[in-house]
Amino acid sequence: MSTQSQSSDAFAMYKQNVQKYFENISKLTPQYFQSVTQLQDECMKTCQKTIDATVSMQQEFAKKTGLQTEIPDAAKSAIVDTNKQIVQASTVNSQLLKTTIDATVQNFKTFNDNVNAFAELNKNIIQSWITPFTLKN
Repeated sequence: MSTQSQSSDAFAMYKQNVQKYFENISKLTPQYFQSVTQLQDECMKTCQKTIDATVSMQQEFAKKTGLQTEIPDAAKSAIVDTNKQIVQASTVNSQLLKTTIDATVQNFKTFNDNVNAFAELNKNIIQSWITPFTLKN
C-alpha cells in the first residue's frame, strides 16, 4: 500500500488514482500475455494430439477390419492442393492480421505523441471561450 497522501483536490486525486491503476495494469499485462500464449500453445497441442490419436485409431480399425484405404491419384492431388491453399490462406491471414495490429499500434503511438498538443489546443479553446466572461480587477 502506498504511503503517499491523497490530495483533496478532485483532479489531483483523479490523477493519482488513474496513475495507480495503470501502474498495476503495467505489472499484470506481461503475466496475462504469458498465460494467454501458454493457453493457445496447449490448445494447439491438444488439437494436434487429438487428431493424431483419432487418425491412429481409425487406421488401426481399418487395418484390423481389412478396409481398403488406398486413395486414387486424382483424390490425392486434390487433397494436397487443398491443404496447400489452406496453409497459404492461413499465412496470408496471419500477415494481414499482423499488419493491421502493427498499424493500430503505430496509430496509438502517434496519438500518444500528440495527446499533449491536443490537450494544449483544447485548453486554448476553453480559454478563448472564457476570456470574454472573465471579470477584470
